[in-house]
Amino acid sequence: MRIFWFFFAFLFLLTLLSYAFIDPNFFPLSRIYSGFAFENRGWASLFYIVVMSFLYLGYLAIVRMYLKKRVNKAQIIGLFSISSVILLFSYPAMLSYDIFNYLTTAKVLFHYFENPYLIMPIEFVSDPNLLFTHAANKYALYGPSWIAMTGLPYLLGFKNIILSIIGFKIFNILFFFATLSLIYKVSKNLYPVILFGLNPLVLIETLLSLHNDIVLTFFAVLSFYFLLNNKKIHSVFSLIFSVFIKYATLALAPVYLYSFIKKMKKKELDQDQIFSLSSYSMLAVFFLSTFREEIYPWYAIWFLTFAFLSKNKFLHGISFVLSFFLLLRYVPYMYLGTHFGPTPFIKIAITFIPVFFYVISFRYIKEKIQLN
Repeated sequence: MRIFWFFFAFLFLLTLLSYAFIDPNFFPLSRIYSGFAFENRGWASLFYIVVMSFLYLGYLAIVRMYLKKRVNKAQIIGLFSISSVILLFSYPAMLSYDIFNYLTTAKVLFHYFENPYLIMPIEFVSDPNLLFTHAANKYALYGPSWIAMTGLPYLLGFKNIILSIIGFKIFNILFFFATLSLIYKVSKNLYPVILFGLNPLVLIETLLSLHNDIVLTFFAVLSFYFLLNNKKIHSVFSLIFSVFIKYATLALAPVYLYSFIKKMKKKELDQDQIFSLSSYSMLAVFFLSTFREEIYPWYAIWFLTFAFLSKNKFLHGISFVLSFFLLLRYVPYMYLGTHFGPTPFIKIAITFIPVFFYVISFRYIKEKIQLN
């Protein structure tokens, strides 16, 4: 179908565009460093906005096609598979340098055999990774579950940086598909799978930038899946494992405890209610993160999964709005080249103004329907 090829074409353009952002200090790809994105910030920003806009339009068109029953299961699996293959070849540090932090922290533990919670990467002064790692002066930023898991893609790289990055890409692709499968098992419906899996923010932050939030989300949803199926011990361990990847999922504790107690009393759980409450909990943590440092686009994965598992129209709407405008949060730095000056204020405006207008319009439409 034409819309599929349209979607793939812009994913391919995004992959090509990613190489315009190669870090000049990333020596494995220094031969193809062009400096285009840094010397032509206006054009790079414009290309990015165009690609994001058309990707998002393609996403909404595919969702609409599914609702009109013009897309079948095999085609959806094909969409996910080809999208994953295209982004497998992208440069992973286009929008964030977190992949380099994952690699370097893993190296501290699995190469130097030091505790990354006590030893910073920068202490290995001759390590070549320091040239392109942007948080080398920090201890491990994530929980022990994540640090342990990074051993697999790191060691499979056999001390080669490119192979290690490919290992992390395959690692995230596997968790991406595992999460999609889990969403389908929980919902018994392809609709939330499409809403989540083809969302450009999810694709970009998971398969291009390789953030670990897809892994955190998988184990969080898995804990509720086990609980719904009366596997309480498995459920508890899954949630604990998720918390020790990134501590954000502690916010699920009240909803989880409420659900666990109901299960202990042998009462049925209202699945829609549980996932709506979970999404609101993670949405609250998402917005509160602005007081700690700033809101990062990939944090949206925390609430998007639960939002799309619910049938809550308000959550669906705010998820659509936020997932698009969060991707535009990269533009101010991309254009201005600084995290200071007007950049933080523009980012805040890009995030909160659309949300404000969405909330106001949703309330207005809802009140108008009730009056009629």
